[in-house]
Amino acid sequence: MNITVYLGASKGNDPALREAVREFGTWIGASGNTLVYGGSKSGLMGELAQSALNAGGEVIGVEPQFFIDRNFQYDRLTNLIVAKDISERKSKMLELGDAFVALPGGTGTLEEISEIMSRVSLKQMDAPCIIWNYKDFYLGLKTLLNHMAEMGLSSKKRQEGIYFAESLEQITRILS
Repeated sequence: MNITVYLGASKGNDPALREAVREFGTWIGASGNTLVYGGSKSGLMGELAQSALNAGGEVIGVEPQFFIDRNFQYDRLTNLIVAKDISERKSKMLELGDAFVALPGGTGTLEEISEIMSRVSLKQMDAPCIIWNYKDFYLGLKTLLNHMAEMGLSSKKRQEGIYFAESLEQITRILS
């Protein structure tokens, strides 16, 4: 399975998060799945890719040209796909994915997983959309989705296929 993962290109300030990201990458690589991600060597993205590769996994990076120009790409990847811009990168990552996971990240991560949530809720995609609520990182988003349903602007049925996982064990269980 190709697991598309969205996460930060910064390391953040929680060493336990970096370790958990490495554990997830190791699981992806050791389980015979393929990691699809943004292609960067920086931050959590680099940690994830390196750990998947070190575990013997295949890693596909999709990096926009302007990041290549800044030398942000991870050079050890199984396959590096160069996109002309962020829109093309998003489309390619979507095309390649069989499952989609958001780990903690910044506004880019939020924007990318929002598109997946929308496609899942509109039944335009039959793939799990997993949001890792690491230390309540995505609690506000979870609360917002519940509020949308309470206000009649969405529904629990419409949100089927969007999962909030509290641990890596929950993520791997959903993916298995």
